[in-house]
Amino acid sequence: MNHIQRGTGPKLLLIHGLGGSWQSWSTILDALSAHRTVIAVDLPGHGATPAEADSGTFVGLVGSVERYIADDSLTGIDIVGSSMGARIVLELARRGCVGNVIALDPGGFWRGWERTFFKVTIGLSGKLLRAIRPLLPTLSRYAVTRTALLAQLSARPWALDPHVVATELTGLSTTPTFDALVDDLARGPEQTGPAASSTGRVVIGWGRQDRLCLPRQATRAKAAFRSADLHWFQSSGHFPAWDMPDETVAVFLATTQ
Repeated sequence: MNHIQRGTGPKLLLIHGLGGSWQSWSTILDALSAHRTVIAVDLPGHGATPAEADSGTFVGLVGSVERYIADDSLTGIDIVGSSMGARIVLELARRGCVGNVIALDPGGFWRGWERTFFKVTIGLSGKLLRAIRPLLPTLSRYAVTRTALLAQLSARPWALDPHVVATELTGLSTTPTFDALVDDLARGPEQTGPAASSTGRVVIGWGRQDRLCLPRQATRAKAAFRSADLHWFQSSGHFPAWDMPDETVAVFLATTQ
């Protein structure tokens, strides 16, 4: 998998969310790499990593990350995930091939109408972004259009860096497995736990203002991973690394010390 590596210190593997890339972590990479050797990957079908035959499924992506960890002698590495990536790291915690685990606003804990809400809202967002792809760099420059495009994902979309927004939305609009993954995630089984006994500390972080993976789902995640600590980001939407970068870095460092 395509990846970047920065910094010094203990290794920390970062797994982005649906439609993202290693650049999804750009708001915290500098601060984090001052204390850790950060490895941030592009999942198959995302960024610069080609899709594999099963990259349109959650199980397929988990297998790809698991093989990457084994092939690069990273077994037991501390790992962080966001959104779909957060669910991936929780599944790896369950399988027992990683060290300390931080999962930010993980998917996979929706039930009933929440599944339809996820599929419809994120699916329509994908279609809209593909339709307006040539305009995304321009639209990302203005606070009012950033707010309109990212109202579901950020508590303060008007305050986000325009380049970060343009990069993320363009990446989402060009991810070839996006629709297949939305369908698979919405239809698939709920994420199960608990973490394996060999897994280190598990922290599940959740934005109080998450409008995609609703805060009510945090109690289900905690029930599945009973040993996990639940950390609330009070002023964050779906991506704490965007809305509360300083607190996000602090949580990462405290969990992996």
